[in-house]
Amino acid sequence: MSFTSTAELRHYPLPPPTSGEDPRFCFGLLIDVAKVLEQHGYPPITSGRDLLELQMALFTYLYAAETETADIDAVGGGAA
Repeated sequence: MSFTSTAELRHYPLPPPTSGEDPRFCFGLLIDVAKVLEQHGYPPITSGRDLLELQMALFTYLYAAETETADIDAVGGGAA
């Protein structure tokens, strides 16, 4: 991961999956993210509610709502 320019276009959020599902967004990804958080000193996720909230936050970050597109904003830019 590199941050070379603040003028580069964003890659996220992605367009929503056309089929409604993305095989990359799976339980394994969710567990991997939870483990990384724990490895960085955050409390372990031990409740289903916390896991569900993490899943929703991750999905919201990765995929745009129907009206959003990732290529409109440049990092650090945008309409004033």
